[in-house]
Amino acid sequence: QMQLEESGGGSAQPGGSLRLSCVSSSSVSNYCLGWFRQAPGMEREGVAAVSVGRSMYYGDFVRGRFTISRDDDKNTLYLQMNNLKPEDTAMYFCAARTVSTCGSLRASQFAFWGQGTQVTVSS
Repeated sequence: QMQLEESGGGSAQPGGSLRLSCVSSSSVSNYCLGWFRQAPGMEREGVAAVSVGRSMYYGDFVRGRFTISRDDDKNTLYLQMNNLKPEDTAMYFCAARTVSTCGSLRASQFAFWGQGTQVTVSS
């Protein structure tokens, strides 16, 4: 069973940057990978996803601020977050889908999940 572990969360000021990482316990080379986030009292929402073929999908709220990438040799997924806003405050989760293509950011389509890493943006 694939296990995912996120890191890189923390506190940032508005306009700042953070880089999240997610390491898998097994090969990710055949999986769509994604990032999701959930704020208290809110539903989990898709942030970004990247297919095996490097097609990328982003939530509308990202608007060019975040970049998803993957290094399959290291079984690692990344999320570079720039120009952070207070509304980006949430628990961020990485996830894997057992197909190579993504096509959407529906959380229900992702089978494996990490425990999450907290991102807090405030001045």
